[in-house]
Amino acid sequence: MDGTMAAETNVRDAAYPRIHPDLRVTFRVVAPNARSVQVAGGDGLGPEPFDMERDAEGVWTVTTPPAVPGFHYYWLLVDGMQVNDPSSQTYFGYGRPTSGIEVPEPGVDFYEVHDVPHGEVRSHGYRSRITGKWRQATVYTPPGYDTDIEARYPVLYLQHGAGEDETGWVRQGRANLIIDNLIAAGQAVPMIVVMECGYATPVALPPGSPFPEVIKKIVAAFERLVIDEVVPMIDADYRTLPDREHRALAGLSMGGMQALGIGLTHLDTFGTVAAFSGVPFGDIDPAVDFGGVLSDPEAFNRRVRLLWLSFGSAEARFVERVQQFRELLDRQGIAHEVYESPGTAHEWQTWRRSLHAFAPRLFGG
Repeated sequence: MDGTMAAETNVRDAAYPRIHPDLRVTFRVVAPNARSVQVAGGDGLGPEPFDMERDAEGVWTVTTPPAVPGFHYYWLLVDGMQVNDPSSQTYFGYGRPTSGIEVPEPGVDFYEVHDVPHGEVRSHGYRSRITGKWRQATVYTPPGYDTDIEARYPVLYLQHGAGEDETGWVRQGRANLIIDNLIAAGQAVPMIVVMECGYATPVALPPGSPFPEVIKKIVAAFERLVIDEVVPMIDADYRTLPDREHRALAGLSMGGMQALGIGLTHLDTFGTVAAFSGVPFGDIDPAVDFGGVLSDPEAFNRRVRLLWLSFGSAEARFVERVQQFRELLDRQGIAHEVYESPGTAHEWQTWRRSLHAFAPRLFGG
């Protein structure tokens, strides 16, 4: 088909969506009774929604401009109703199962499957005393975990973004493959990675509340779960190195705000904190916010192994907020590192690159 290829995120044997050599994407859907069909989605596919054209048999198609490489959520609008593409696998995003497409980045394979030893991804079910419900944490254990039973490992707690869940960092982000490849190359130390759903107890706010207020409530609700339940459970059930020097807390977008809000106020638990596209909203008072830890740079720099921030150069609103936060940290004399993903927006390619750059900095790697 003219050098195009079926997207690897298609369901088995589905020929569409198809990706062109120049990274244009052709979508196709059979809907003979529809009056209009569009493709819409998040950052990366280009200006949207894209109007599809119908042929005589009721087959609708559209080819987008070249897409940004990486993973992108999308959906169909059929006569105005939002539905998933039956040709695509679904991924939990936007608060629901959502179609997704993987657009390959030429010459880049750090998140692809290599012929190296692989760790395991486990679903760790537990009854939460705090929420009163059963929960599922996703836990990555490194290669050799089940054979070298004397070895103990540091732990990275890694959070997803708003509208996603504990499966996102593996299914969309390919965190397990990124860590596998880094360990095999000797660029990262073997580690356990824990990915939890960032939504804990219900957040009681009036409908239409400002997003910053919603995030504050979500962080506060999740904080107790992490500190009082998840960390002790992981230390009890896995062979961890159970001290702050060997624990890191990181996350993307909302998860980055959770990492800062929880990690910086619990430096007795976490020695490293990282936010990918996830710095706070509004002005920060160093004497008040984060428990006042930013007001004492000497003590902060002595205790914190690494404070790490990242963003994509094309996610305009986050570039500005990260810059404001960096300026505050500089004024306060707080040591930190910043990574910029070139050409990517608020999307998974930014966060894959962020994890790839961040993981080698962990635990003396």
